Amino acid sequence: MANPTNKTSEDSNNAATSSTPSAMSVIAPAVGWLVPGAGHLVQRRYGRGVLLMASIVSMYMIGIGMQGHVYSPNGGDLLDILSFLGDACAGGLYIVSRALDWNPGLITKATADYGSKFIVVAGLLNFISAADAYHIAIGKKQ
Repeated sequence: MANPTNKTSEDSNNAATSSTPSAMSVIAPAVGWLVPGAGHLVQRRYGRGVLLMASIVSMYMIGIGMQGHVYSPNGGDLLDILSFLGDACAGGLYIVSRALDWNPGLITKATADYGSKFIVVAGLLNFISAADAYHIAIGKKQ
């Protein structure tokens, strides 16, 4: 039986090569953050990618349709800061909604608070999707 504390040169080479990031481990989460579900699509996980894209985009657009608040970066209330971080995780959707000023000035519907939560949850789901794409790219997940 071999001593587990003795490392061979082959083990050292495997450890060195596994620590270098592949191009896909950088591209997949970046593209997945920018376009929801695209991190899976570039890895040819079409079913998962389309399902995530449809879920995240529809949640975000439902939130916008309910006149949900799209938070901007500010140093105000802790809940505003956390809501901004959740919104910003939506990536390209957040960028487009800020650029096109989809943020209502005055809240005129009672459902607007629910819409804000839909937008935040869509952003958080997009963040989880990008993390999942990263784990697939590094081989931790199938």
